[in-house]
Amino acid sequence: MTEEIIIAGFGGQGVLSMGKILAYSGMMQNKEVSWMPSYGPEMRGGTANVTVIISDDRISSPILNQFDTAIILNQQSMDKFEKTVKKGGVLIYDPNGITHHPTRTDINIYTVAAVDEAAKKGSAKVFNMLILGAFLKLKPVVDPEYIHKGLEKSLPARHHHTIPDNENAIAKGKEIVMPKYLLN
Repeated sequence: MTEEIIIAGFGGQGVLSMGKILAYSGMMQNKEVSWMPSYGPEMRGGTANVTVIISDDRISSPILNQFDTAIILNQQSMDKFEKTVKKGGVLIYDPNGITHHPTRTDINIYTVAAVDEAAKKGSAKVFNMLILGAFLKLKPVVDPEYIHKGLEKSLPARHHHTIPDNENAIAKGKEIVMPKYLLN
């Protein structure tokens, strides 16, 4: 099993954190992983993306042009990365702020209303965990127990009290992901 993922959005949306949690979770499960972030100098508000590869086999290169899964959190990232999803792959996106929705018919497309759900919960900080939950429902590349360990490893100790909230958000993300277009 090898899963090649791009997560892309604005800085401040937890793009890099989501990738780091996935990478640490994979490492804790004794998988081969690669985590390669890319972001502009603006950080918050600028564009950010991270490539994560989780594999049972050795990873030859962290540099990819096509992905099994794209997780898209803003319009600029949709414009840039929709075309990079492999035929038959998965595109997951939050429709909030997306004006040109994906149009491909050779991939599986899902929406997750994470901005709306985070607002209901009264915490924008769980946005990325809702998205992560949607991804893990569709592509369970790491076992849930290792996601907990990944959260412990990636969050500073002073934030460990938020792990239950993060895990609840991951569970909720699994519930609210919706198919938009599925291949037959």
